[in-house]
Amino acid sequence: MKKLLLILALVFCVSTSYAQEITTYYLIRHAEKQRTDPNNHDPELTKEGHERAEKWAQILQDIPLDAVYSTDYKRTISTAQPTADDQSLEIKSYNPRALFSPAFQKETAGKTVLVVGHSNTTPVFVNKIIGKEKYPHMDDGDNGSLYIVTIVGKAVTDVVLRMD
Repeated sequence: MKKLLLILALVFCVSTSYAQEITTYYLIRHAEKQRTDPNNHDPELTKEGHERAEKWAQILQDIPLDAVYSTDYKRTISTAQPTADDQSLEIKSYNPRALFSPAFQKETAGKTVLVVGHSNTTPVFVNKIIGKEKYPHMDDGDNGSLYIVTIVGKAVTDVVLRMD
């Protein structure tokens, strides 16, 4: 899987001019969360969720990230933490109600970034980056989709991969 991700990233880069700024976003949904208390709106990850978070870190280990972003929930932070730790990065918080804001765009321009969100925010975030309504909300059981969006100048490419 790591090699596949690297190949995809290289394809995006090679197909563009080297002089242009390249911004790449890797977007995932949080890993499996505990569902024992329906009134808990900020649950922890399950054992399987922690294992998936470690798997994401392994998948992304050969991609030099400049930043890791998460919403301010236990499940997203816990999903992002192994990758942030492996790459010696602090997790930055983003507002899921202001996806791809001008401030976020400016802060991430020219960088390679991991964004951890939710089933109803991750595809919306991707749609805002690419400028069209292409991806629907994720199924509640989908914890293994990886969206990759690359921006080079005015050219935007996107792909979604399943990492189960």
